[in-house]
Amino acid sequence: MKHEKEIRVAPGLLMFIVHAAVFVLCGWLFWEAIRGGEDSVDGWKLTYSMVVLTAASIMFGGYFVVEPNGSKVLLLFGNYKGTVKASGWHYTNPFMTKRSVSLRARTLNGEKLKVNDLVGNPIEIAAIIVWQVVDTYDASFEVDNYEEYVAMQSETAVRHSAGSYPYDAEDDSLSLRRNTEEVSEHLQAELQERLKLAGVRIIEARLSHLAYAPEIASAMLRRQQAAAVISARTRIVDGAVGMVEMALQRMENEGVIKLDEERKAAMISNLMVVLCSEHAAQPVLNTGTLYG
Repeated sequence: MKHEKEIRVAPGLLMFIVHAAVFVLCGWLFWEAIRGGEDSVDGWKLTYSMVVLTAASIMFGGYFVVEPNGSKVLLLFGNYKGTVKASGWHYTNPFMTKRSVSLRARTLNGEKLKVNDLVGNPIEIAAIIVWQVVDTYDASFEVDNYEEYVAMQSETAVRHSAGSYPYDAEDDSLSLRRNTEEVSEHLQAELQERLKLAGVRIIEARLSHLAYAPEIASAMLRRQQAAAVISARTRIVDGAVGMVEMALQRMENEGVIKLDEERKAAMISNLMVVLCSEHAAQPVLNTGTLYG
């Protein structure tokens, strides 16, 4: 399989000096041919000056400029001859076809895509891809249009990555929402594999948008809220049980009060209500005895 071949060509300034000298020579020959008047025109010198002038004018088409982080792919009658990457003013065969290929890093801001995650929930997802061309031959001749190829393959990779993970997971398995770094690394690796045919290197791939599709967003929001409430309640109850257990244990150890099982159950119930209630407890004054 053919790959990029970097070549060097003649400096543009040097060839410009040569061309200038040739034009001066043509002017001198033309003057020498006609300076004697119409009756003494030197046909040989006149013809020679015209031929040299025409050839020099044709050769003048070989100049080209390469910008920093740019390149020129050179073709001679359809055959790849090499790529010039050195910035500056250059000269080559005027019959060479010169194709510009940028080597700068580029950013592809992907559009929002509506896809299904691993468990079938419709979601919206988008990614930002930073990429650059590293092989000008592959970018120019292995694909029809490398920019369109990058855009299409990026969309395909984002869709595939979105379908490889659930949006959210209740256990410790990978999910789009909680494991953004892992998902981005997977996306970057898949993109690199898809785009190496076009001579493209993926610098970075990041998710820029992730959300449930509008038709299920409200239902999923209530589900998340319910899960959050359950989790919070569980922690509150666990903490309240520990506090009640500690309070009863200390009262028994320090002999503060002796309670039978029925009174102990009532105290536990009251303490659990106070500790687990969402509202502040309202005190009740007992004007009788502890048991009355």
